Amino acid sequence: MADEKKFAGYICTGCGIGERLDAKQLQSVMTREGKIANCKQHEMLCSAEGVKLIRDDIDAGNATHIVIAACSRRAKVEAFSFTDVAMSRANLREGVIWLRPEGDEHQETTQEMADDYIRMACAEVKFLKVPKPSGEQALNKTLLVVGGGVTGMTSALEAAKAGYPVHLAAEEGRLGGVWADLYKRVPFRAAALGVPNGRDVDLPQPEDPGIDAMIAEIEASPLITVHLNAKITRTSGAPGRFAADISTESGGTVTENFGAIVQATDFKPYDANQLPEFAYGKTPDVVTNFELEKLAKAANGGPLKRPSDGKEVKSVAFIQCAGQRSTKPGHLPYCSGFCCTESIKQAMYFKAQNPGCDTTVLFDDLRTPGAAGEDFYRSGQQAMVTFTKGKASEVVSAGGSLKVKFKDLILNEDTEMEADLVVLATGQVPHVGPDPYAQLAVDMAETEEEKAAARKKLEVAPPSILNLDYRQGTDLPQLKHGFVDSHFICFPYETRRTGIYAAGPVRRPMDMKQAIEDAVGATMKAIQAAENAARGSGAHPRVGDLSYPSFRKEGCTQCKRCTVECPFGAINEDEQRYPQFNESRCRRCGTCMGACPVRVISFENYSIDTVGQQIKAVDMPDEFSEKPRILALACENDAYPALDMAAMAGERLSPFARVVPVRCLGSVSLSWITDALNSGYDGIVLMGCRRDDDYQCHFVRGSAMAAERLSKVGDTLQQLNLEVERVQVFEVAITDIKRAAQLINDMAATVEKIGMSPFKF
Repeated sequence: MADEKKFAGYICTGCGIGERLDAKQLQSVMTREGKIANCKQHEMLCSAEGVKLIRDDIDAGNATHIVIAACSRRAKVEAFSFTDVAMSRANLREGVIWLRPEGDEHQETTQEMADDYIRMACAEVKFLKVPKPSGEQALNKTLLVVGGGVTGMTSALEAAKAGYPVHLAAEEGRLGGVWADLYKRVPFRAAALGVPNGRDVDLPQPEDPGIDAMIAEIEASPLITVHLNAKITRTSGAPGRFAADISTESGGTVTENFGAIVQATDFKPYDANQLPEFAYGKTPDVVTNFELEKLAKAANGGPLKRPSDGKEVKSVAFIQCAGQRSTKPGHLPYCSGFCCTESIKQAMYFKAQNPGCDTTVLFDDLRTPGAAGEDFYRSGQQAMVTFTKGKASEVVSAGGSLKVKFKDLILNEDTEMEADLVVLATGQVPHVGPDPYAQLAVDMAETEEEKAAARKKLEVAPPSILNLDYRQGTDLPQLKHGFVDSHFICFPYETRRTGIYAAGPVRRPMDMKQAIEDAVGATMKAIQAAENAARGSGAHPRVGDLSYPSFRKEGCTQCKRCTVECPFGAINEDEQRYPQFNESRCRRCGTCMGACPVRVISFENYSIDTVGQQIKAVDMPDEFSEKPRILALACENDAYPALDMAAMAGERLSPFARVVPVRCLGSVSLSWITDALNSGYDGIVLMGCRRDDDYQCHFVRGSAMAAERLSKVGDTLQQLNLEVERVQVFEVAITDIKRAAQLINDMAATVEKIGMSPFKF
């Protein structure tokens, strides 16, 4: 029969496995208990000869489901890439012998540990299927880039250079975006080497912004279609088959299909009207850094003049962090990153174009990130720009001049200075749509008061940019301060909407150079997304995974937990209000599976059974053996790698621990906890990604949702007369090498203190 399952097992004795473990016993466990009759040993399974041994069995039709007992599933991925069969791997190297000390006194428990991992792998493989691509979309190479600024233009040009057609939609009537009126830009390079005669030479200077050249290149490209005065009025579909309505100011609308989308809407300048203490709006001689660019461009190399009377500026003061890095209402709590170098550049305008101009930069902290960086700061010093460490408190307009009051932070005294012109270094506000979770709050509110509060918040929200036809809102979800992102450490550009990538200052504050680099990265990811969608393959972090969720409709209670909790908006609802899974939006995290209370959601290669059967397969000693069993469910993205590295570093792990990797802590079903306790496990440790300010869950919300679900497990344990300490949830970073193993060892110590589980009786 074509669908007949044929099981085969392969045990590696290399890397010290054969010296530390009884390979014959492992083979016996695999054949007798695991029911895998076709079982072979090899001294180096990852070698060409070992791989051929496995491949020959597959090609001969003798193996459709294989167990490889060797190293961690994270190791030798290329060697053991058998995509045409279902495969489970027993981690005997990092998971056992590298975590256990040598010596006869440890041999028995070390062997028991390895035997259990064989049992678990055999149990898992029986419930695995070979995923097949959905085939729902063909390759669509056309990309949509939303935003006509430097970031968007760069994205369009990079895609075209790679041979991918682009539609570039700009809401303005011209390309260039917020930088369209830029006179010069901060240089993209550091200083040249060499300092002859003790003087700095060839320090970086302000340069032509190159925006006109970019526009000309876009207009000349046959692969780029530009839509000016355009808005995206509707976006539907998924990677490989997005459909977007592009509406222009004239009233016309065109619908185009795209493989992927880049949102490069950059930022809007901070509204300086919220800074009355600096006299903005009271006198035209107080301008923002963006307004100064227009003055400089109009001067075109000549002297810069005051807006009020056209008088040549003889003294200018730059106030850094204007409305930024402040907790005052209406201010930006973050640093916009580009302002200090912009002020240095603009101060150099005055030194070059207004001879003898007294130019002062008032700063609390001066930050110069980017390639030019410190060298550009030295350029300002060499141009005789004055840098004063002071905190401005007020600007007073009187008698045709301006008085800047500030506290001199070096002398620790209040003072003031006169200036013809004051420039406020204002920051970047991300140009985004409304927060989707604010939109969802209206639907999820339980009382009229809560609904009213949620609606009030939406009233002041910005208009939608993408107008997504998603159940979970019209725009990209936001993380902090309104910036959109999915994972700022591991997967920049990836948003929580698969196939839609954020680039430039919409993602985080940045300067032009960083925005250009960001656009290149996001465009490459968008190309990858379009190509992956055509293959039916998942996106980061499970690139290459062809599985996607399915559900047993007759068992569904329509509780909506899967549609609400999916971090990526991959699940809609059909007309009968059943979940409608969209495989190319799916990241394969399994959060929907963990959320389902009736356990009807599964993947072909990851399900309630693939993990549940591993948990039940462990040999459970009785209470008199003094050998407890501790279950560790470890996220495959951070916790499991940390344990592997702990093994490499020589850390030690309790011989009573049994580690099961899971896709995400959000995929953990409470049934696994129940089954483990009923099976007699004495302690359970769950380890997911960190989710603090400096780190993120790889699937964005998995750890948070798991913590919420598991917060009530303690009540259940108390009802069962079990100690709450028996189930613990931790957040682990991939760098927590010592801590990852210690958390499991701590549980072993806890079990020793509180005793074995009474469920063993």
